[in-house]
Amino acid sequence: MMAVGDKLKNFSANVQTGAKNASHSLAHITLRVISGFFIGLVLALIVQELSQSGSFMLLFVTIVFTAAIYKALARLSLLNILIFDLICVLIGTVLRMYILIAP
Repeated sequence: MMAVGDKLKNFSANVQTGAKNASHSLAHITLRVISGFFIGLVLALIVQELSQSGSFMLLFVTIVFTAAIYKALARLSLLNILIFDLICVLIGTVLRMYILIAP
């Protein structure tokens, strides 16, 4: 028969594990949403500029790209998503430099 101390110890370990898993899941979802939103917004601005469409089209394309990136990042870990974000920032920096230098 388990003592009350052992039951309390097991309960606190389960609560700690649950909180750790919940915070990890929340961080994963938040990072996926933020990454998807910024990449979706950049791609939507490119599409809007190329097609000369209105703000409703900008909103729609942003939501579509955000959902697509959110879904694509689902299988990656937090570290992989951060590396993906770093690569996207580096690509954006190179494109910005190209735009500023190009005649």
